[in-house]
Amino acid sequence: MDKWGSLVVLLGILLVFFLEVKGTTLVEDGDPISQQEKDRVLELPGQFFNVSFAHYAGYVTVDEEAGRALFYWFFEAVDDPSSKPLVLWLNGGPGCSSIAYGEAEEIGPFHIKPDGRTLYLNPYSWNQEANILFVDSPVGVGFSYAHNTEDLLNNGDRRTAEDSLNFLKNWFKRFPQYKGRDFYITGESYAGHYVPQLAHAIVRYQSSTGKNDISLKGYMVGNALTDDFYDHLGVFQFMWSTGLISDQTYKLLNVFCDFQSFVHTSDQCDSVLELAEKELGNIDEYSIYTATCQISNATFSSRLHRKMHSFGRISEQYDPCTEKHSTIYFNLPEVQEALHVNPAFAPPHWETCSDMVSEHWKDSPRSILPIYHELIKLGLRIWMFSGDTDAVIPVTSTRYNIDALGLPPVTPWRAWYVDGQVGGWSQGYKGLTFVTVRGAGHEVPLHRPKQALVLFKAFLSGSTMPSSPPHFQLVDSI
Repeated sequence: MDKWGSLVVLLGILLVFFLEVKGTTLVEDGDPISQQEKDRVLELPGQFFNVSFAHYAGYVTVDEEAGRALFYWFFEAVDDPSSKPLVLWLNGGPGCSSIAYGEAEEIGPFHIKPDGRTLYLNPYSWNQEANILFVDSPVGVGFSYAHNTEDLLNNGDRRTAEDSLNFLKNWFKRFPQYKGRDFYITGESYAGHYVPQLAHAIVRYQSSTGKNDISLKGYMVGNALTDDFYDHLGVFQFMWSTGLISDQTYKLLNVFCDFQSFVHTSDQCDSVLELAEKELGNIDEYSIYTATCQISNATFSSRLHRKMHSFGRISEQYDPCTEKHSTIYFNLPEVQEALHVNPAFAPPHWETCSDMVSEHWKDSPRSILPIYHELIKLGLRIWMFSGDTDAVIPVTSTRYNIDALGLPPVTPWRAWYVDGQVGGWSQGYKGLTFVTVRGAGHEVPLHRPKQALVLFKAFLSGSTMPSSPPHFQLVDSI
């Protein structure tokens, strides 16, 4: 082979490598059906059952110049996906993976058995009612990446909203059949920032461009960080009223932490949080009445302070070690290959949450309530729900936030039911619906999956929660 032939071969190899690394950028303007098929997941390791729905995974570029791309996993609805809405689910952190939590232990169809290698089908998956899209956001979370590692140190609320909007615009190019489909955003914890901020970004984008390809109808958030002051107030009140901390520590928390940022606290507040952690003992603050994980328990100790920053942990019958199972599964090379993870940008060790992202978080507004005021006026369907055994962002915090909105109630406070038992309580306000889920922790679909699916159905239909109390029958005494 002459030198020119060798040069052509070398250029060909370089082009193939470039297409492999930058493929998600270059194909955005290509044939969307072809790219969909490239992203289609045919079978997963440890999946010993068949499913009737299609699912897809891969990357969508959100900033071509900077080389930022977000990883997604999309599940079509089980039945008649063309008639069902599109729902985006986001987990928080900041720095926690929506694949790790939302998909693998909450609302997704594929959950992981304790061996960390075998899957089972979640009977309460939300793709029974909608087409569900999970996204690891921002870059540095899960399999999402940036070419420049400095980008991983500069995440914040503002850029996360911008990148998420760009993700949606480019994802709809790849899946044009979903343009104009009723679209909802859901999430939990620090997604109490992400979800309203993304909804706000969509509204502003469409208002400024006149485009309406993202047919946003509403959003729903659970145990959501919303306002630093009211959230702190509710957390400390909940811990004290449930007997988790002493009177003295309760008073100190209110003095030194009430007016602090959840993401950037002072040294004085940190010291009191450490004192509260010692008083709490070895419990799971995300679910105060359930068992803690006993696998390498030291990994989970001394983390109240960390959890106040990294919302989104805990999961066949309630398993507190699900996070461990996910860490095994998503680090398997064959799993990453099946999900089309690019080996050039795969993390050396996949983690459920990124300390690098959370510890270097930039902007985090003290309150999201102004966004609520703006979006409520637009008539979007807005729901807030709360598991009532969570001590991280408890039901008391959410109630303080709703009270601060000053919305007039339109329906009375009442119990709602599943299988004849109280599933929780609910109240409707002008522009917002609030629902509690009895016995659920921070991750409501993890602890009360059936109730969470009932909640999701009601949200999508815009109906009230089911009110059918049990009918007791008198039995003659013997």
